[in-house]
Amino acid sequence: MAGRLQAEIKQKKPFRTLEQEAFLNLLRTTDALLRGQARVLKSVGLSHPQYNVLRILRGAGPHGLACREVCERLITRDPDVTRLLDRLEARGLIARERNRKDRRVVMVRITEGGLRLLRRLDAPIVHLHTQHLGHLGTKRLQALVELLELAREKTA
Repeated sequence: MAGRLQAEIKQKKPFRTLEQEAFLNLLRTTDALLRGQARVLKSVGLSHPQYNVLRILRGAGPHGLACREVCERLITRDPDVTRLLDRLEARGLIARERNRKDRRVVMVRITEGGLRLLRRLDAPIVHLHTQHLGHLGTKRLQALVELLELAREKTA
């Protein structure tokens, strides 16, 4: 029996492997979930990576993090984090300064403006996540998290 994805993408032939079908389902689902979040973020002029950086810096507290640490914590890798930080700094959402002891290290922290923007987004984003995934229920969500973590183990 053909899966739902095969019908959605109007594919006549079956997938070569179950792994391929699972992988393509992950991509299709990720795209669907990100489109909803992109609509919310677009309303305040943010991209997904910019939002991710702001959340990382909020979690880091008032002292911030070194740029390198911000890169390591990103959900999706961004090859040009410097330009990403430049845009956030130009909007007054983050501040950067060189470490006094080691001038090679640039510290990044979220500003009050960045915190205000995240507070505006908190409820709409939580609502969106609940709308998209809440129907799965706690047990299925826990299983999904576990399966996704297991799948990521072999990607490093």
